[in-house]
Amino acid sequence: MASSSVPPIKNICVFCGSSPGKEKEFLESANHLGRVLAERKIHLVYGGGSLGLMGSVSIAAFLGGSQVLGVIPKALAEGDIIGKTVGEELQVSTMSERLSVMFNHADAFIALPGGLGTLEEIFHISSWAQLNIHQKPIGLLNVNGFYNTLLSFLDHAVEQQFLTFSARQILISAATVEQLIDELQSFIPVVDSSMSRLNWSITERRKKLRLDLSLRL
Repeated sequence: MASSSVPPIKNICVFCGSSPGKEKEFLESANHLGRVLAERKIHLVYGGGSLGLMGSVSIAAFLGGSQVLGVIPKALAEGDIIGKTVGEELQVSTMSERLSVMFNHADAFIALPGGLGTLEEIFHISSWAQLNIHQKPIGLLNVNGFYNTLLSFLDHAVEQQFLTFSARQILISAATVEQLIDELQSFIPVVDSSMSRLNWSITERRKKLRLDLSLRL
């Protein structure tokens, strides 16, 4: 159950592969995730296209009645290598801009199985959380134990003191769609004390800059 202090999740960004993967459960889980998002009236943000898991989750969400936003770099759209985007398409110039736009449109993030792109996206978002740039919940849908070895590696990084215990708690994992969304909704972030002092507010930095300039005049 969601905590009353946690705002409801309205938009989830899903990172996943444009390949269907080896196991049939990967596509089935992507399809089920899309249907559950629609049932819970949660809108989908994803990386565009219609192939593999990306296509499965987006088509299921769209057919179920969710709003779907596909954010895709112009080069990928024009190259037509990941298929036609489902729902509304927003073209951007670079991969970095794509991630920033997806981040700004999402209240939470889920990673289905995927390759290098999926891993880069989920770790990029997680590192931002570690730096206290945001406190949005992040989850791994651990279909058929796909992420078991990755989770073990993160535990190893904690053991070897390259990752703090609080940073390890950033990534939630669950084997089922329903459990994962419930855990994302009830997630309460724990920020490392050293990171809590960081101020990423552009507005506040601009105010400080104006103050510094006025003191020098």
